[in-house]
Amino acid sequence: MYRKEYPRPEFKRNEWLNLNGTWEFSFDDDQIGDEEKWFESNIHLEQKIEVPFCFQSNSSGIADTSYHDYVWYKRDFIVPSEWAGKEIMLNFGAVDYHSFVYVNGSFVGEHIGGHTPFSLNISRFLNFKEDQITVKVYDPSKDERIPRGKQYWHEESAAIWYTRTTGIWQTVWLEPLNTTSLTNVKFTSDFDQGMVVGEYLFEGDISGKQVTTKIYYEGKLIIEDSQKMHDTSLKKAYYLFDYKVDRSDYHGQGWTWTPETPNLWDVVIEILDEEKSLDKVETYFGLRKVHVQDGMIYLNNRPFYQKLVLDQGYWPDSLMTAPTDDDFIKDIKLAKEMGFNGCRKHQKVEDPRFLYWADKLGFIVWGECASPSVYSDLTVERLTNEWFEIINRDYNHPCILTWVPINESWGVPEISVDKKQQHFSQAIYHLLHSLDSTRLVISNDGWEMTETDICGVHSYVHGNHDEHQKYQEFKDVLSTREKILKSQPNRRRIYCTGFEDRYSPVLLTEFGGIGFDAEGSGWGYTKVDNENNFIKDYERIIDAIFSSEVINGFCYTQLTDVEQEKNGLLTANREAKCSLEKIKKINLRWHAQIIK
Repeated sequence: MYRKEYPRPEFKRNEWLNLNGTWEFSFDDDQIGDEEKWFESNIHLEQKIEVPFCFQSNSSGIADTSYHDYVWYKRDFIVPSEWAGKEIMLNFGAVDYHSFVYVNGSFVGEHIGGHTPFSLNISRFLNFKEDQITVKVYDPSKDERIPRGKQYWHEESAAIWYTRTTGIWQTVWLEPLNTTSLTNVKFTSDFDQGMVVGEYLFEGDISGKQVTTKIYYEGKLIIEDSQKMHDTSLKKAYYLFDYKVDRSDYHGQGWTWTPETPNLWDVVIEILDEEKSLDKVETYFGLRKVHVQDGMIYLNNRPFYQKLVLDQGYWPDSLMTAPTDDDFIKDIKLAKEMGFNGCRKHQKVEDPRFLYWADKLGFIVWGECASPSVYSDLTVERLTNEWFEIINRDYNHPCILTWVPINESWGVPEISVDKKQQHFSQAIYHLLHSLDSTRLVISNDGWEMTETDICGVHSYVHGNHDEHQKYQEFKDVLSTREKILKSQPNRRRIYCTGFEDRYSPVLLTEFGGIGFDAEGSGWGYTKVDNENNFIKDYERIIDAIFSSEVINGFCYTQLTDVEQEKNGLLTANREAKCSLEKIKKINLRWHAQIIK
């Protein structure tokens, strides 16, 4: 079995059953599965697949990258006998795209969305002997109206577009619950007051039950609270600093979260009915604050220069699914070894295990959703619904500082002139702020922004090493706010007509993409032919950024090669193309970090 670790580390229960492993599988190109009742228990599917890997990947055991829009999964399982009498929840980390779930031949529910989790109560469908799950998935390969990100709508990968992912691509698991349980908890930092506010949601009859909360720091119990419930919800503030200056960041970083000091507070929440435990969840939070002021981004009330790397989150044999949990750790550590303090997860809602390790290891993440390609009413509906689920899942991760709902006008291709598309950009910006007041939001990263907290600019026009005039123009444009705002990367204005800069922090959020492949193949924005020239090219581009009087951070394209795109700092197998120490020295060189 692959991916054996608990899949939801920010909301962890001890009792669970991992359903990853070998499942039955079939393509349904002729769409006969419903008519022939493939969901019934006596029907067997013709192939085998290794869950949680998509059928397009080598790791799945199938490795078929051609179009198959309808697929079916099936597996038998046995619910532990000690779970009898409990509510049995069937959980899916992510299934791309429209899922229909059956248990023992009965339909139990469906979910639309390729990157977010869902859960179904399957208790009344079980026989508690040998039970069976069947999953039908519809993933329209060519539909450009749904959030698809880098998954290409043509059959063969090309340029910046990659192999599609269809079906189950994150862990599937079972969990037993009592009729009264904790369904969600949100921790919101009040950094200036040294407090955290916990907001608890429950399922079932919570009246008369006791809810205990224990908050630990480095294994030491700091706060223990018990609340007897008479209402259906609970919201409480906890003072963490206890009038102790060493817990704040006044002298050093204290007990706060930064990439350099990723301090986490562990929390155990338990629901008790007299002496009986009805539910127990382990979670955590980090105390931190992000805001913008005077053209700069501040972390914990201090100016903070972000040095990010674009991370597509693809692996050669397993595509969007990391082969192991250690692969998340490896990517973060390699990026930090090069002097980056975070990443922008590009066109993908990453596995919660990655965010967990980013929280633990100290690595900033910009959270992004897969974009559709075109605009329609369906586009608005699907993208909006997915963002509700993203924020609900990832709210508690301190590593996430910024949400990126739109990239380079993907899904809003006529935003420069279309008022409807501009209104959507504004609407999603305000929606995310209405759901999450603790993070920044970029309305349209790259260009054609409307309302935004960050002026995120994309520019790959640095030229090859012998194109001196082109490079000088690149450097000159980046030098001042006025010149950046007048520029038109990819022949698109920085702001849409009718919108203007509000002295937002300016970050170069995509650039570079230097193509370097030892075999001389592959695609990049510019190309070099050896390691020495790769370092020189990287250095001259970073020089242009550090020379700017206005740029407040950057995101370099990109961490790894992906398929035909050979513009990573690392190969697709995470092998260094050059000295990581030399990249780190360039990234950590002195430069002005205060915008005047």
